[in-house]
Amino acid sequence: MNRQWIVLTTTAALAFGTLVPVTVAGPASAAGGTAPASTTVPPATGHSHPQVLSVAGAGVYRIGASLAALTAGGHIDWTAPGCGSVVHAGVTGSWAGVFILAFRDDRLVEVGTATAPPHSPAGASVGMSFAELEDIYGRRGSLIRNDAGDAEAYLVRVGSRVELFTGHPIRPGVGYFQVGPASFVERNFRQGPAC
Repeated sequence: MNRQWIVLTTTAALAFGTLVPVTVAGPASAAGGTAPASTTVPPATGHSHPQVLSVAGAGVYRIGASLAALTAGGHIDWTAPGCGSVVHAGVTGSWAGVFILAFRDDRLVEVGTATAPPHSPAGASVGMSFAELEDIYGRRGSLIRNDAGDAEAYLVRVGSRVELFTGHPIRPGVGYFQVGPASFVERNFRQGPAC
């Protein structure tokens, strides 16, 4: 499955999902009164997003986790075959629509998002410019280009794993933030899908 197609589809779905406002009005507010404090409902803010995505993953979506175990635990919503033994998956619960996962040989090798939050442990996220990432990471990160020379990304190495911030298909800046082993995440960006 083409990574750009996944990013575009996810971005569109998330954009349409955020266009529908949710409001709550109880009987007291409809009648012009004030509801008692014990029954006041806070304004709707959408579903709860994970706040931090690190090279270890987030929540139950830990790098190295088994697809079979996550599926059995009710944490996987859908799957789609990728290249070779790679399987892409969507998540359930409050993180549905936030993460897209990639598994190779049944093991989680990539967690990616086109939303903000989450942010990296250093505070970087989708929507930032590459210059902002350079301000955050300094010498710990670097702007890279793929082998074809037609795409750029910001790469941060953390041991054998990476944070990778790739461009947005429509506007300048970060459109997708992903983490995982460099042998999968970085290689896929530089050379195309690893089979």
